[in-house]
Amino acid sequence: MQLDAIGFNHRHERSFRIDRPGGSEDWLMLIVKSPACFIIDGKEIKTRANSFIVFTSDHPQHYFPECDEYFDDWIHFVPDSDDISLFEELNIPLNRPVPLSDISDISLFVKNMCYEYYSSNANRRQSVLMYFRLLMYKLSEKQILSPADRPSGDNAYAEKLGWIRESIFRWPSREYTVDDMARELSLSRSRFQHLYSETFGSSVSKDILTSRMKRSSELLRESDIPVKDIALLVGYGSNVSYFVRIFRSFFGVSPGQYRKELSAEEEL
Repeated sequence: MQLDAIGFNHRHERSFRIDRPGGSEDWLMLIVKSPACFIIDGKEIKTRANSFIVFTSDHPQHYFPECDEYFDDWIHFVPDSDDISLFEELNIPLNRPVPLSDISDISLFVKNMCYEYYSSNANRRQSVLMYFRLLMYKLSEKQILSPADRPSGDNAYAEKLGWIRESIFRWPSREYTVDDMARELSLSRSRFQHLYSETFGSSVSKDILTSRMKRSSELLRESDIPVKDIALLVGYGSNVSYFVRIFRSFFGVSPGQYRKELSAEEEL
């Protein structure tokens, strides 16, 4: 795959419009973050936020915003035969907009690709290719037939809740607040906490604690990183005493003692 250009979270005014009747010299993938209108085979197709479209190089491109501001991620690329085969294998539609239930992790892939593409990292090309493959697999997973097929009621939040929980366990060092997470789903603090517990059978605060303790135990077991640095790596900043106290209440021993006991077991 040849990547020609990439953009993340670009903002456009209401007057923004793309008209390429002859298509472009490469393929174009758009991750659409706000309502837009596409003209496909002479017909207007209005899309809501959280959609994507992949234009092949020979297909006309006509689209414009459906609101005062338009945001998107975009990738101009030239696929090789393996890429085209993967599009077919994953049943990723071409030249028509497809609604998604959520694009937060999709957009994160594009952000990482953008960073690597414009960096001076020695392995940036390989990293970009890997992110692109992951992006394609994730797009395949997230396709839905139409807005009418989306879960109704509280189930409509299931995928976003799943992403929040995955983030908690993937990045334990982040500073998570219930207010921020509730705001991301446009829910009140109490409603968010209720839905989270109802969905996963665990409170968000317990999951944050479990994620941090799991990661800290891994670092103690697999490295010789000092305890004060581990506290920083799992989200407790410079408050080492608080980290030690929390760790002791969770495992029954201090981090130092935990590491000593593991070393003793390995010597047996």
